Amino acid sequence: MNDYSLSDETKAKLRRVSTASIATQLFKRGLRNQFIQGVSPVSSKPYRMVGQAFTLRYIPAREDRNGLEVFRNEDHPQRVAVETCPAGHVLVMDARQDASAATAGSILITRMAVRGCGGVVSDGGFRDAQVIGELDMPAFCARPSAPTNLTKHEALDINVPIGCGGVAVFPGDVIVGDSDGVMVIPAHLADEIADVCAGMEAFEDFVLEEVLSGASIIGLYPCTRAENKDKFDEWRARNGR
Repeated sequence: MNDYSLSDETKAKLRRVSTASIATQLFKRGLRNQFIQGVSPVSSKPYRMVGQAFTLRYIPAREDRNGLEVFRNEDHPQRVAVETCPAGHVLVMDARQDASAATAGSILITRMAVRGCGGVVSDGGFRDAQVIGELDMPAFCARPSAPTNLTKHEALDINVPIGCGGVAVFPGDVIVGDSDGVMVIPAHLADEIADVCAGMEAFEDFVLEEVLSGASIIGLYPCTRAENKDKFDEWRARNGR
C-alpha cells in the first residue's frame, strides 16, 4: 500500500469533475485502462463518490470451504473488510467480473455507511439492491444478484492489489464514481489530475453554453481560434471560474 493521503482540497476538486474528464486527462498521460468496466450506480446520488481504495479479493468458491458456517468465523475476510475499511475510503471488490452471486448485501453495506465509508464498488453482484440504493452512500456493482456470495465466491485477501472490472486497483488509489461509472486514479497522479480537471470542467461548461447558443464546435472544441480563447477568458472572469 502506498503512503499517499487524499487531502480535503483534492477531494473537493474531484467531487466537481466528471469521470469523463478524468478519463481524458489520464489518457493524455498514457493511461488507457482506468475505467472499471461493467459496473453502474445502484442508484443515482446528488454527489460524486470520491475516496481512496481499500480492497477485497474473492477467488472462485470451492464447496468444501464455503458452507454457511464460515460466516460464524470472526476473522471471515468479507466481514473484516467491512469492519476495517477506513472512514472516507471506498471498498473495491474483485469478484472476477462474475455477478452470478452477490458480493455483499444490505446489512454489510449499511454497516459501511454507518461507519462513514466513502462508497463501495464490486464487479460482481449485490443482493438487496433496492435497500442499498436508498443508503446515503454511493454503491456500484455489475447488477443485482440474489444468491449468497458463498455459492460462487470465497473472500480471501484484504487490502492487496486486485483487478476490478478489468482495471488494476492498488490500495490507496483514488476512486471517483458518477452516473457514467467508476474511474481509478493512480495515487501519485491524484493531485495533478484534480488540478487540471478543474480547469477542464470550466472550459467544457463554457463550451456547452456556447453550443446551446448556436455556436459551431469548429475552432471551439478544441479551442483553436484566438477569439474563442478570449471569450473563454472573459467567461471565467465573469463567472469566477
